[in-house]
Amino acid sequence: MLDAASIIAEAEAKAGIADNETNIRGNLARLLSSLRESFPMSAEGEERVRAMFLMDAVNRLESLKWVRDYPEIADEVIEAPVFLMGLPRSGTTYFQYLFDRDPRFRLIRTWESVMPSPPPGFDAESVKRRRAAWGEMQKNRGHAEGFEAMHLYDEDGSDECHAFLEQSYGAAGLHNLLRVPAYFDWLLDGCDLVETYRIHKRQLQCLQWRGPRKPWALKYPNHVIAMNEILHVYPDARFVMTHRDPAQVVASIAKMSFKLRSMRAAGKVNKHEVGRDMLHFIERHIGRIMEFDAGPQGGRVIHVDYYALAANPVREMRAIHEGLGLDTPEDVTSAVAAWHAANPKDARGRNEYTLEEYGLDAAAIRARFGDYVGRFGIPAEADGLTR
Repeated sequence: MLDAASIIAEAEAKAGIADNETNIRGNLARLLSSLRESFPMSAEGEERVRAMFLMDAVNRLESLKWVRDYPEIADEVIEAPVFLMGLPRSGTTYFQYLFDRDPRFRLIRTWESVMPSPPPGFDAESVKRRRAAWGEMQKNRGHAEGFEAMHLYDEDGSDECHAFLEQSYGAAGLHNLLRVPAYFDWLLDGCDLVETYRIHKRQLQCLQWRGPRKPWALKYPNHVIAMNEILHVYPDARFVMTHRDPAQVVASIAKMSFKLRSMRAAGKVNKHEVGRDMLHFIERHIGRIMEFDAGPQGGRVIHVDYYALAANPVREMRAIHEGLGLDTPEDVTSAVAAWHAANPKDARGRNEYTLEEYGLDAAAIRARFGDYVGRFGIPAEADGLTR
């Protein structure tokens, strides 16, 4: 059932265009091979995964078709985009919602990430599809109990870049949804992430076409693994990165991955296996952060203390705007403060977890990532929250 050739062929028929991005077919084949090797799925899980990968292929090919029929789309300039990133579970979604209070920026809407075609500038009435897109997202991705407490998302809210990167099967977050360790390592070591971000850019160009031009604010924690590739595609990109206690990060991403994998697995998911996977997952992310920081472009990144951001978002957003060369208008200050007040911690439920249930130890993790903790002055979670 999970066969790359059949998924692409069905997508070609649905989109009405032949797929000339042959590397993407290879990405999918490799991903499916890793799935078969490492992640036995239930029949329902396999059905959902196939529908998800098919939707990715259709969305990618539809954007290819729009550019074929309207070549001027490829001339759309994506000027000075701001990439919002950080280790997964380090407050990047909260950060994204704060940026969404600022009308000077353009963010991807949830319905656009699921059903990006037709471009809104071509058919203004197409925005009516947002409810259908929400239903499609719920159907294909399923729903984990208590997910609202783990991850903030709304039907009409801003969304991250995962869906656009998943169109080329180049999204690191696939390893959270599904257990694909071999694919995840290949993604960092062998995948052409420049092509992944070219497809990402094409979707932005389609969304921007015939509409107002604003700088994009583009959130995805896993952008940290591809900063050099991002600069290849977006030479004037700006980076803003959050930092949080890596022990807390590992615990939180382990819980989320356990929940997401459990929705699709054929049997019970082993928590200690998830813990080992996520420790390696975060280690590879930190490796990329440290490598980029030590390189010639390291100074381009604006670094943000997660705990300071959560405690006083208005102050931190002012500092971030200054780093971006912007002022902070009073209406933006008021909007950030109002959103922060309306969305207190645990407003959508408590998200409780421990490292021990995943076979891990906080002190050992902080010691393992001591260079990272020291470089960015990251406190332990309890200290950060009370500081």
